[in-house]
Amino acid sequence: MLKKSVFITVWLPLCLILLLGNFASAQRFEGTYYSGEGDTEYLELLDIARRMFAPDPEFQNVSMLYTPRWNGFVEGPTWGAWWVQNSYGTTYCALPFYQEPYITFLQNAQDLWFDQMGDGKHEVVQHRKNGNDRHFLPPDGALCDCAAPGYFMPKQGDGKVDIHDWGMEFTAAGLLLQTELLLISRDQEAITHYLPMLERCAEFIESRRDPKMNLFWAGPAGNLLAPSYAGYKKPDGTYDMAYLTGLSITTIAALDRLIELEKLAGHQDKADLYKERRDAAREGLKHVTTDEGYFIKSLDPDGVKHGVYGAEKYGYFEASPNHDAIAFRVADEQQAKKIYRKIASLPGLRPHDFVIANYPGLDDMYEEPEGNWLWSFGTWVNGGHWSTCEARMVMAYYRLGQYEDARRSMLQLMKFARQFRMDNPLVEFGNKVYQPKEPINLCYDSFGPPAALIRGLFEYLYAAQNLILIPHIPPGIAALDQKFPIRFGEKKIYISTIGNGRVTSVRINGEEWTDFNRDMIRLPYETTPDSAHIQIGLGGAELQALKTTQSAELQMPKIESEELKDVAGYGEKAQQLIESLQKENLGDTYAVTHASLIIKALAAAQKRHTLLSEKKLELLPEESQKAADRSYIDTVTRLYEGLDETLKKYAEDSSPQKQQIAKLWKDIQD
Repeated sequence: MLKKSVFITVWLPLCLILLLGNFASAQRFEGTYYSGEGDTEYLELLDIARRMFAPDPEFQNVSMLYTPRWNGFVEGPTWGAWWVQNSYGTTYCALPFYQEPYITFLQNAQDLWFDQMGDGKHEVVQHRKNGNDRHFLPPDGALCDCAAPGYFMPKQGDGKVDIHDWGMEFTAAGLLLQTELLLISRDQEAITHYLPMLERCAEFIESRRDPKMNLFWAGPAGNLLAPSYAGYKKPDGTYDMAYLTGLSITTIAALDRLIELEKLAGHQDKADLYKERRDAAREGLKHVTTDEGYFIKSLDPDGVKHGVYGAEKYGYFEASPNHDAIAFRVADEQQAKKIYRKIASLPGLRPHDFVIANYPGLDDMYEEPEGNWLWSFGTWVNGGHWSTCEARMVMAYYRLGQYEDARRSMLQLMKFARQFRMDNPLVEFGNKVYQPKEPINLCYDSFGPPAALIRGLFEYLYAAQNLILIPHIPPGIAALDQKFPIRFGEKKIYISTIGNGRVTSVRINGEEWTDFNRDMIRLPYETTPDSAHIQIGLGGAELQALKTTQSAELQMPKIESEELKDVAGYGEKAQQLIESLQKENLGDTYAVTHASLIIKALAAAQKRHTLLSEKKLELLPEESQKAADRSYIDTVTRLYEGLDETLKKYAEDSSPQKQQIAKLWKDIQD
């Protein structure tokens, strides 16, 4: 028999630890979009992240960034255009789970870049707030800083525009986003339409390659986070081109996707050409890699390096080429770990858990930061925070299993989200909003971290023939159910996991699936079911019987708020349209998804009113509260106006189906 003292001092604490451990692992979370067991805080953060991409009574969401002007997304209420670099991280990470009408909203926004892209023949006017407009002739294939209808900014629009280069890395990022969109949709008609434009973008970037170095030339503000890069400062004080590392990394990532898109289109010869170019660009990266394994910002033609941390001159660490190289798998596993170690060794690079653009401050801009608030360290492109960059940083965290970094990133975002302050950039090194005088803030960039928190779980590598899932499940999560679909062409992918560690078993729709290894699951397009429920066993965990959940039926809410009475009719007409289209076997059309979003936005507004009346939501300061509540009504109004304008145009379309939809809508309006 054990002595009583031994039992009390050894076995009793051990039993309690085991009991508490089992209790913790049994903790269950049930959310709208995620459910699971284990780390309930992380599961709830995932659920909130996904809630931000649908009308929600508590949090700002992307539907609030809809504009009827082009039936698409806009950067923000105070930013009336669509930017490449600002949308980059958010769009890349959200693309797998975007459904209609968001896909159309996004494509219409990106069409602002491609419909007006440079052709070397037509001049554009780059308007400036001070009235000092500039006339430019963008080269063929050049994209832009930002665009709106009839407005195309081919060079970074802030700073000394006269010395700025064309949007070099803007073009590479735009190329990546559009190819990723098409790889996911697999829409052959769309691929045929966009592929010639994407090839022109690739040729434009290729025109800047130095064949000896296999690096790309770029002048001032030719980088993505422009105009923090000044290029090469010549002895006479003027600026010229240097080798920009970010341009190489973004181009390699874009070519990875363009190669697969060419294969999907049946153009193996072009795929081979781009593969040769990509591989050469990868070879060139050795010239811009430090002995520690991380990337510098740029290399001058005379051999001077910018961005070697600790050097007497230009001794800063540049974040974006480094986290992008990890996120987009430009860096291999060994180098990715080296880059992360360097990031982790610099507390000043993440003073508030968000990554900033650089640390310490830049000493190679063409503007002096001293006494200049916008250019000062920690404010804008010099050490400020950009959530579009944070999205790629979070993807890097997931790839390397740095889940606590990803958690802290989302928790930092929540400080702004709960106050309706989803602003960008964030000043004071990522701790305060850029526009504090606005009652509330909203920018598309700000949805980058939540989008990455979602995409990072399985990474989703799309190729011509298949989709590869690479599970990155935080160790505290014992079971995970992702209740919303991921797109793969016309197919819908639902995913659940159990256990932790390496992949040890997979089932699809209850049947054993063998096309996997310990790190990833391969889904060939031809053999993947149209609706695929994928169960992944990790670390030897036993898969359970397949359980599927049905989505809730869309219902027109009962309007109890006086403030919503004026827009209640919009929801009623949207409901009538849905019913009319379903009767005509047109229930799978874009018009239904747009009309459904109006009803969901109205329901979120009503639910918000109910929660506020029941004192279940924390009140904001008075002016902010009014603006936040008003934003829900404005969202319903804009969505309705956009649907109305879109369907009226259907009457002039050559498609008989669209003409029929237009007539049904007109009958409802009359």
